[in-house]
Amino acid sequence: MRTALLQSSGRPGSPAENLKVLDEAAGRAAAAGAGLLVTSEMFLTGYAIGDGIGRLAEPADGDSADAIAETATRHGLAIAYGYPERDGTDVFNAVQLISADGTRLAGYRKTHLFGCFERDHFTPGDRPVVQAELNGLTVGLMICYDVEFPENVRAHALAGTDLLLVPTAQLHPFQFVAEHMVPVRAFENQMYVAYVNRVGPEGEFEFVGLSTLAGPDGVARTRAGRTEELVLADADPVFLAASREANPYLTDRRPVLYGSLV
Repeated sequence: MRTALLQSSGRPGSPAENLKVLDEAAGRAAAAGAGLLVTSEMFLTGYAIGDGIGRLAEPADGDSADAIAETATRHGLAIAYGYPERDGTDVFNAVQLISADGTRLAGYRKTHLFGCFERDHFTPGDRPVVQAELNGLTVGLMICYDVEFPENVRAHALAGTDLLLVPTAQLHPFQFVAEHMVPVRAFENQMYVAYVNRVGPEGEFEFVGLSTLAGPDGVARTRAGRTEELVLADADPVFLAASREANPYLTDRRPVLYGSLV
């Protein structure tokens, strides 16, 4: 499945403008043969918008979800997008996957909140593994800091995730996560990992870009630079199956030895 990574911070504070940015990117991705477009963390509203997070948060089936479903249907590709999800009085840092026919396939709430900013504005999620079937692949969802916990990604591997989508707001000076950690996570768990970052200054933060789709051999299939970009690469189930047979990490595990980890 050709996968498009939209490395962009959009227009912080303006969901309407970000929907336009997303629509334009979806058109370019579809023209390049993509079956899936993935955005950065909190793409719909912007990340560093302070109390605007609560004001702009929407339910999973809100107006923006409907608009993105229409975009997905019109361009004929699935879309995974980051947004603040409101559920009653709680607001979650979330990602939602919508299919090419406009169906909401899965929603994930970030389980590991990073720093005081996120802990002040979000409630942590409590479901570590969220998956959906898409174009012959089992797609998993995760957000930014979550991927830095090896147990999180291993849980996805054990549940059969083939392609892990990780909308991200990765800050300077932690670019080693995109450059080194993400390819290692893909290799040690024998999966594809699509790590899609914001880029440039926003509020008090500086996002480093470097969005990456890494394969199960630990090699980056594509990597963006430090500007707004749309990059594409393929997640190949045939290569994935061969890689898993050649690298039997999951079958060689000895879980009886790992009890002390929990």
